[in-house]
Amino acid sequence: MTVPSTQRARKKRILVAEDDMAIATLLARVLGRDYDVVCAETGTQAVEIATRDPHFDLLLLDVMMPGMDGLRVASTLRALPQLKSAPIIFLTAKTSPQDIILGIKHGARHYIHKPFKIDDVVAKVKRAVGD
Repeated sequence: MTVPSTQRARKKRILVAEDDMAIATLLARVLGRDYDVVCAETGTQAVEIATRDPHFDLLLLDVMMPGMDGLRVASTLRALPQLKSAPIIFLTAKTSPQDIILGIKHGARHYIHKPFKIDDVVAKVKRAVGD
């Protein structure tokens, strides 16, 4: 029996905010196999996208971006009722204990250091969205 399209489970959606286009492309390509991935090149663009359509199951945010950094993006998006409990994964080259604590205070479920192994990112994404 075929399940009508209205009853099929939708793909979970991930908002990726990453200013390094090589990393953003890699994440979109790999995660796009199982998820609906929307990429933003800046923190400001990520906020604009999520404000227009706040239906994301995960926020994957670079911490260091020009203008609005990932921590500020996380705080801003947490103010939207639809994203208040969306898991956040930070990707960053900032690795000090203080940076990790700051990331956790901003809602990080996971804090992944760059350079990262893509398999590690995929595993943490799956855990965060409940797959």
